[in-house]
Amino acid sequence: MEFIPKLKTEYKEKIIPALVEKFSYSSSMQAPKLQKVCLNQGVGKATADKKLIDQAIEEMTLIAGQQAVPARSKKDISNFKLRKGMPIGVRVVLRGNQMYEFVERLVSVSLPRTRDFRGISNKGFDKHGNYTLGIKEQIIFPEIDIDKVKSISGMDITFVTTAKTNKEALALLTELGLPFKN
Repeated sequence: MEFIPKLKTEYKEKIIPALVEKFSYSSSMQAPKLQKVCLNQGVGKATADKKLIDQAIEEMTLIAGQQAVPARSKKDISNFKLRKGMPIGVRVVLRGNQMYEFVERLVSVSLPRTRDFRGISNKGFDKHGNYTLGIKEQIIFPEIDIDKVKSISGMDITFVTTAKTNKEALALLTELGLPFKN
């Protein structure tokens, strides 16, 4: 018996019919769905201190529940003392059950722990129905032990959807539980 996240079953049973009704699709297959969630964290100080990348990989792996990989620079930039191939960030791509599990934890536990939280901005959409959310502190995630954190850093969370327009993507993410400001 495989574990199925609550949000995944809710998506199939409640969210798809709601989206079909709202946008009057002819088939439930036209309803937009969440393809993947990408977590990215830039570690700019890693050019000077290599241990920061290892720390970031460890933290990102705890947050995502999946092994993080270093993001490497594509070219040399002498002003930043950067060489091609140096690790300068950390990334994780979540799909399937782990993706739904992460979104559920983000909405119900992590976002409410943010200081002075009044909802997330709805200005992070690109024109293709994807949404990017910036987080200022990684310590809002309960998996991170605050006592072991050496430096507080932010991250970007990108929700990649099959939605054709931003309006459809906004409706999907709102149904999934993301608390947008009005």
